[in-house]
Amino acid sequence: MKTFNYIVLATLIATLAACQQNESLEAKKEVLNTKKKELMALKEDITKLEREISSLDPEFGKQNRKATLITTLPVSQSKFEHYVELSGSVKSLKNVTVSAENAGNINSISVKEGSEVNKGQLLLSMDTELYQRSLEQLETEYALAKTMFEKQENLWKQNIGTEVQYLQAKNRKEGLENQLANIKTQISKSQVRAPFAGTIEEVLVKEGEMATMGKPLVRLVNHQGMYVKADLSEAYIGKFKKGDKLIISFPSVGQDIESIISSVGQVIDENNRTFSIEASLPETTFKIKPNLIAVLKIKDFEVTDAVVVPSKLIQKDNTGEFVFIATGDSTESVAKKIQVSRGVTYKNRTMITEGLQGNELLVNEGFRDVTDGSKVKVVNNVM
Repeated sequence: MKTFNYIVLATLIATLAACQQNESLEAKKEVLNTKKKELMALKEDITKLEREISSLDPEFGKQNRKATLITTLPVSQSKFEHYVELSGSVKSLKNVTVSAENAGNINSISVKEGSEVNKGQLLLSMDTELYQRSLEQLETEYALAKTMFEKQENLWKQNIGTEVQYLQAKNRKEGLENQLANIKTQISKSQVRAPFAGTIEEVLVKEGEMATMGKPLVRLVNHQGMYVKADLSEAYIGKFKKGDKLIISFPSVGQDIESIISSVGQVIDENNRTFSIEASLPETTFKIKPNLIAVLKIKDFEVTDAVVVPSKLIQKDNTGEFVFIATGDSTESVAKKIQVSRGVTYKNRTMITEGLQGNELLVNEGFRDVTDGSKVKVVNNVM
């Protein structure tokens, strides 16, 4: 009991220590963000004071002419697109395991993994000895029943005998015909054949094993009729429909193809709050296999003439988000702080909805070292 109490106490202490560590980490992150904002404000105050002092004391201005080295990036209006990216995988309408319809010992296997087969081709055979014995017995009984029926039929045509005798002979013959048909069907099912043309992906049994009804025997795959399936968040209900264009990327093979949405699921999975979406796969020049990882890219936003900037250049302080631009001429340039409003972000690029006109020069490299109004020297314009 004491040992158990010690274990419980140690667990509680460890849990409390972990909670305190997490709280300490979050507190430190908050302090760091606050200090960064204070540093930015302090830099701006220093730059403002330096300008004011320089205007009153030219000698002081000469001593503070050192400019911050930067590179610039021109702002321009261009087409901006945003895509929803979904992880999915390749599926096949013809990727099946062929199972046994009868029980029996496997006598022979006619294919191996990688074999190309045609529809109806023999895959493997099972022992039919018991069925063959039953067939021979039934054939003997049927021969007698058929003869008896023919004789009874001739007598009935001559009005000899009773109708009951005729009907009994007929019923006996037809019953044996049905039994013969059934036993022949069972024998044919002991020979497993390909339901469609394709490739043997896997042989799941060996010769001599006992096959039971429903037991998987081989996996057969046809690479035609494949498609990509992915799950889409319920937040996108109604935004995409059958026939919409998309891009399918295959990271493993480094290939992209264009396709369309072939199916949109109508039921939401209550576990992950998603619905399925499928895209057809056209003919490709590269190899695609079932279960291959795929990424679906579906466009959900587009602006023809948008002001777009690298996301990393957008900074934030107590007044909101901003960027720095370089103003002035070749002899003297200064950094200017511009408040902006951001729109959609995709692939590290952000659309600016307010603040920029599209003809400015963004401060690129060195953007964290400048303040509003500080002198800058452009050493390399990035075009």
